[in-house]
Amino acid sequence: MTVFRLLSRQDTERLGAALGRLLRPGDTLALAGALGAGKTTLAQAIARGMGITDPVTSPTFALIQEHPGPVPLFHFDVYRLQVPEEVLELGFTEYLERDGVLLIEWADRIASLLPPDHLLLLLEIQNVGDPAEDAPRILRASATGARSRQLLELLTAQWNTEPAGGPA
Repeated sequence: MTVFRLLSRQDTERLGAALGRLLRPGDTLALAGALGAGKTTLAQAIARGMGITDPVTSPTFALIQEHPGPVPLFHFDVYRLQVPEEVLELGFTEYLERDGVLLIEWADRIASLLPPDHLLLLLEIQNVGDPAEDAPRILRASATGARSRQLLELLTAQWNTEPAGGPA
């Protein structure tokens, strides 16, 4: 596990954009964290880093949004699902086979259905009880396979060369 200290919203956006630039078709990002932890902010920055110009919002009510770009982004928000298997009814398996990046908010709710190789990104507000949008956050990143380990290594190396931020 790698821990990144994100001192501001700008750090979250910078890390997300850096990760977005590293992604390629077939990658899966599993975002987790409490309500207000910054999952959607991170998702928006990842999309920008991927070269996606469409606005990215949390698909809480739509459940899935497709964003065209050099590499398409398939953005899931599974917060409202009652049981993990409901994501299968949305065509989740078919999305895994498409040439794009899967980004899943609230991924911990469907953990048993995630592909074997995914990058888990757990966001936490550093000072519990601090509701400020710009509050410092901790991002704990865990890789579950060869490609996600490579992504995490590349992201860590890139983050370490940034003028601000860096692993905690």
